[in-house]
Amino acid sequence: MTAPSPLWSTLTQPLIRQNPVTLQILGICSALAVTTQLPTALTMAGSLTIVLALSAGIISLIRRHIPDAIRLIVQIVIVASLVIVIDQLLQAYLFEISQSLSVFVSLITTNCLVLGRTESFARHNPPLPSMIDALGNGLGYSLVLIAIGAVRELFGAGTLLGYQVLPLAEQGGWFTPLALMMLAPSAFFLLGGLVWAIRTVRPEQAEPPEFAAPQIPEGME
Repeated sequence: MTAPSPLWSTLTQPLIRQNPVTLQILGICSALAVTTQLPTALTMAGSLTIVLALSAGIISLIRRHIPDAIRLIVQIVIVASLVIVIDQLLQAYLFEISQSLSVFVSLITTNCLVLGRTESFARHNPPLPSMIDALGNGLGYSLVLIAIGAVRELFGAGTLLGYQVLPLAEQGGWFTPLALMMLAPSAFFLLGGLVWAIRTVRPEQAEPPEFAAPQIPEGME
C-alpha cells in the first residue's frame, strides 16, 4: 500500500484530524452566528473557503517581496480586497442571504483561521501547497458549519435548505419546532458536543490536563 502524497495529506488532514474548528478552535464566531439555516451556513463556508484559498495563493506568490515589518498589513489588505469582491457578488446575486449574513462576511477579513493559515503556511511555502492547505482548512471549516447549520435548521424549523422535511404540528403533523435551535446558545452546545464526540473517537486530540490530582499518601486513605 503506497503512502499518500504530501499534497493529499495537506488537503485531507484539516478535515478531521487537524480540523481548524474542532481541534484548533478557530473561526467559531461564525459557527455560532450564521448557522441558523443551512443556506447561510453554506454561503458563509463557500465565501471563506474561496477567500482563504485565493489569499493563500497570492501571499505565497509575493512572499519573498513582503518586508517582515509590514507583512500583517499586506496580508490583511489582500484578504480585505477579496472579501469586498465576495461581498459585492453576494449582494448582486444572493441578496437575501447576504442580508442574513449581515456583517459576518466582512468579518472574514479578521477571521483568525484566514490570518492564521496565511501567516503560518502560505508565507513559507510555494503557491500550490499553500492553496491546497487553504482549501483543506476551508473544507474542514465548511464541514462543521454545514453540520451545525443542518441540525439547527432541521430541529428549529423542520426544514432543510428551505424545504419542509418534518411535518409541523400546526399543519397537522407531529413536529413542534424547537425555538432554542434558533438562538446562539444552541450552536455553542452543538459545537461543544461535536468537539466532545470527535475527541472521544480520537483521544489523541484531547489536551493533556493542566493539573494533576494530588496523590493521597498511603495510610491516609
